[in-house]
Amino acid sequence: MCQTLREQQFRLARYVRDPARHAPPPGIEERRLKIYRELFYSGIEGLLASSFPVMCQTLGERRWQARVRDFYANYRSQTPLFTEIAEAFIDYLHDIEADAPWQLELAHYEWIEAQLYLSDAQDPPHDPQGDLLQGEPLLSCSARVLAYRWPVECIGPDYQPEQPPERPTLLLVYRDAELQVRFARLAPLAYRLLAEMRGNGRERLERLGADRDEGLAMLESLRAQGIVIGTR
Repeated sequence: MCQTLREQQFRLARYVRDPARHAPPPGIEERRLKIYRELFYSGIEGLLASSFPVMCQTLGERRWQARVRDFYANYRSQTPLFTEIAEAFIDYLHDIEADAPWQLELAHYEWIEAQLYLSDAQDPPHDPQGDLLQGEPLLSCSARVLAYRWPVECIGPDYQPEQPPERPTLLLVYRDAELQVRFARLAPLAYRLLAEMRGNGRERLERLGADRDEGLAMLESLRAQGIVIGTR
């Protein structure tokens, strides 16, 4: 009896995920099956649309719905948590032929924004007034330093580039004091300074061949914005 019930459950699950390829279990009327199909799919689609709103709008309804249905039917998620479905979708995007060349990077950027908005992480112990040259500058746990081939912060329904620019897109994405997620373009020096986390401020600047006063002014400006929180 238990084995029969288990097989019925698997058969229903296969059908609900991909009704084009799998027959429904016997004895369930079509009206009920339609409710299951629409309820489960709309839950996943709604979750992904809220996690990737720019991608959803930019791909358009037809391409977006087709992508979500393929994910729903074929990706084997290893997590039962709704909060981790967006990350699973990014994992899925690594292994498919993209709908657009910037799709994966845009998805990652939107996922980072959502993660920062929802994060309850706490900064490690630090000295807010620490010497940024003698000490080790620390980035806020609510900030990320990112590099992309595509200008992900500009992509949308009205701008869908076909070729990446010559220079990479270097971004600082952070949550401000009002809990709003913002981004700023980074110059190459600022990107390398923030991405390089080894050693004190002076050592970092020396490795980069950067002017000490210019680098210190940059770090102090970031500290005033709460992006650099002080020293370890």
